[in-house]
Amino acid sequence: MSSPRVLIYLLRRDLRLADNPIFNEIAKNFQQSHHPYTHLLPVYLFAAQQIEVSGFLTSDSDRSPFPEARSSAGSFWRCGHHRAKFLAESVWDLKKSLGNVGSGLEIRVGLAGQVIKDLLEAFKKESTEVVGIWMTDEEGVEEKKEERDVKKAAQGAGTEFKLWTDEKYYIDDRDVPFQNPRDLPDVFTTYRKQVEPLREAPRRILSTPSKLPPLPPTIPPQPAPFNIPTTLEAIITALHKPLSPSLGLAHPPTYPKNASSAHPFHGGEGPGHDRMRHLITSGSISTYKDTRNSMLGLDFSTKFSAWLALGCITARQIHSYLLAFEDGTSDLGKGVHGYGKGENKGTEAVRFELLWRDYFRLTTRKFGPRLFHIEGFKDDTSISWKYPQKDPDTQAKVIRFLEGTTGTGFIDASMRELFLTGYTSNRLRQNVASFLAKHLGIDWRIGAEWYESLLCDYDLSSNWGNWQYTAGVGNDPREARIFNPVKQGDADDMQAHDYDPQGEYVKNWVEELRPLDDPQIIFQPWKMFEEKKKELGLVGNEIVEQPLKRIEFYVRRNAGRGGGRAGRKGGVAGGGRRGGVGSGGGRGGYNGRGRGEKSRGQWREGKMDRAKAMTNGEQLNF
Repeated sequence: MSSPRVLIYLLRRDLRLADNPIFNEIAKNFQQSHHPYTHLLPVYLFAAQQIEVSGFLTSDSDRSPFPEARSSAGSFWRCGHHRAKFLAESVWDLKKSLGNVGSGLEIRVGLAGQVIKDLLEAFKKESTEVVGIWMTDEEGVEEKKEERDVKKAAQGAGTEFKLWTDEKYYIDDRDVPFQNPRDLPDVFTTYRKQVEPLREAPRRILSTPSKLPPLPPTIPPQPAPFNIPTTLEAIITALHKPLSPSLGLAHPPTYPKNASSAHPFHGGEGPGHDRMRHLITSGSISTYKDTRNSMLGLDFSTKFSAWLALGCITARQIHSYLLAFEDGTSDLGKGVHGYGKGENKGTEAVRFELLWRDYFRLTTRKFGPRLFHIEGFKDDTSISWKYPQKDPDTQAKVIRFLEGTTGTGFIDASMRELFLTGYTSNRLRQNVASFLAKHLGIDWRIGAEWYESLLCDYDLSSNWGNWQYTAGVGNDPREARIFNPVKQGDADDMQAHDYDPQGEYVKNWVEELRPLDDPQIIFQPWKMFEEKKKELGLVGNEIVEQPLKRIEFYVRRNAGRGGGRAGRKGGVAGGGRRGGVGSGGGRGGYNGRGRGEKSRGQWREGKMDRAKAMTNGEQLNF
């Protein structure tokens, strides 16, 4: 009997069986009479530089050989509870799918290069030939280092290494209208015009394998001191074990009575496709453009981004669903408004959003480590940012920002929702980023890292690119864009809509404000009269008496949309608790993102007050 010939596929953010170029190629090869390999070993790695893996230690007396997976600016856990759970579910869903086609999935923890080196050495001892190491290319400093390390391990063992094009995006890399990343326009609209019409842009999806090569007869175990659990529940427990429920906050938000999450979804390829089918059959996909800036409920936006970020579903698969609905070539959505009537404003807007994700990924390719620099893509050194590590007052403000006690109702509701559910809407993300960076002038990377930890739909390029964009140091042609979190739109845009006119969203998450019915006070609780404070037991409450920023704006009672001009007055009323979160300086973690700091000049006097910005309907995320 001949020795096994094994192909190793190291998965990262390509957690799907369908429309996967590597699985598609393997399935085709396996149908040939002479197989280039007899066995397939798909491997998923919980990467120790990005995910805290000490919960996988065999015993509590063991010590992890890896530094804690903490962020650089805020020292936050880089992968918090919500994202860890969604990720584990996605990995397990793929494991089951692979089992159904004759294969399986091995799970490892550690660093990519060492994991592959260990596997190669162990297989060699068993006289098992590894014919190749395949993986999908990704952007990002850490991701590129992983690719280099895996390639080095493969070459050291005399094994083929192949890096495949990442095909989970809307427009295939081979169809982008330039080859040099430097040729990417610095303005999204310019790029969009280069690739339109969007409905004609994506390639067709690849077929789903019905059979794959089996796993090797013997598989080397996870090296000590780690142990890989054999159930989904145990994996989630291991990922959560190092993380305290409060994530280091002294006064973390608590779940309000009767509040419901807008993102109660599970990870995995199957749930991602279930979501797509629901949006079509419910008619929500056609109304998306009209509802996308809402904040309460499940179907005001697509919520695709968590599955897209992990590659559970691809952008071109979504496009394929849309085409079938628009052209009436599938029974899915038959009888729903818009079926068979071509592209509508809802489906068009979805394609527009998918292109945004492409664009942010391409900007990461263009600018590399500058994605994490405080100066941003623009290399702007003129802004005098405030750093919590250097100033106790700024540190106290960061704590209140994270805990959702800033005194601005819109911001507090979003930060509490984020902490409690792992989700917050696009409109809120814009307002939160603008509040931290523009209204408080605090290092925007603190917010980007907190989002990285908490968001179920965290995506490297979209998250960091969006924070740069809103902070004014990224790819935004209107760098002085400022969102007024009371008006809920650009500060001086007379046409901006009021997306929570009666404060229902704020009251859903900020429970202490639920007895109020005046939107003016719900959005700006510091305007509450003393009598009302006493009645509600809010005397001494810092969101009422010590707002971080008094943003003057008159909200007309029962205004619906719009309502008044943004005021020019206001100031910072600081104070509040001081604590350790946000004060760390990247202790222990892998700081390989190239996050250098250059000298910083002074903030341009009056620039924020002179801002004249319009969104033109541009979204930054789903």
